[in-house]
Amino acid sequence: MTKSIISVQNLSKSFNKQEILSNVSFDVQEGSINGLLGPNGSGKTTIIRLLNGVISPSQGKMELLGFNPITHGEEIRAHSGIVTESTNLYHEMSAWDNLMFYSKLYNVHDKERAKSLLTMLDMYQHKDKKVGTFSTGMKKRVSLAKALLNRPKLLFLDEPTNGLDPEGIQLVLHYLKELNEQEGITILICSHVLHQLENVCTSYLFIKNGVMLESGTREELEMKYIKEVQVLIETSVPLDLATSLGYECEEKGEGQLVFTLPSRGVIPTLLRDLLSKGPVYGSRITNQTLDNLYFQIGGAAHE
Repeated sequence: MTKSIISVQNLSKSFNKQEILSNVSFDVQEGSINGLLGPNGSGKTTIIRLLNGVISPSQGKMELLGFNPITHGEEIRAHSGIVTESTNLYHEMSAWDNLMFYSKLYNVHDKERAKSLLTMLDMYQHKDKKVGTFSTGMKKRVSLAKALLNRPKLLFLDEPTNGLDPEGIQLVLHYLKELNEQEGITILICSHVLHQLENVCTSYLFIKNGVMLESGTREELEMKYIKEVQVLIETSVPLDLATSLGYECEEKGEGQLVFTLPSRGVIPTLLRDLLSKGPVYGSRITNQTLDNLYFQIGGAAHE
């Protein structure tokens, strides 16, 4: 049975009389990968700073790893790691020297840990090169290694894929899944690029304008907000024949039909019926992306 590693209740934060967060509540389960998702300026970074005890809330309660960040920030930081947009590395030092410096700072003194992290992140062959010569993706990987030196139970990532090319994005996300599976690290990822995290996170937190719109697993959220399934099918079956099958259907383009169905469970029957009328070359659900889910939730929040 999983337990909450982060618990937040009615959290609010104001700067200069401007409310940045309003009555935010959520839980993060131990061993999960959570996406804290929303547009720039929605309050994601403020939440990370509050959870790490860097700033104090205007009101509300927080508990991480059994500690209150306001009074026990040092204890939380001893058992957590954080990667921000800026990598916080010394560019005139090598990757290895950076990790040795932070190992002493964190009171870790574990060269084998540094070696294994650089190896896992495919950076060991570059360990003696100056960080200033690295690409953005290489710097991000060294920064991730730095955050993992103390074997954290909890890892915070603030826009970890910013500035990365598509290959770099896939590499970083792959490493995060691997870390979660191998070491059981609970991960909270802040991002405004929703589609990148579709195959990474186990749970999601949607925030906008400082208000937590919704939270839950992908399955829970889809069951609550996606009432119909739209399926795009590549086929040579003409529209009139497809419509005669009794499903709501429209032509998307040449050789493409879009069916609106009450649930995913209808798809096998649809495909079988359609195959009886002609060849089917491919199919995919088009309205169950993370972006679509976010807009469904945002729309429901304003009804």
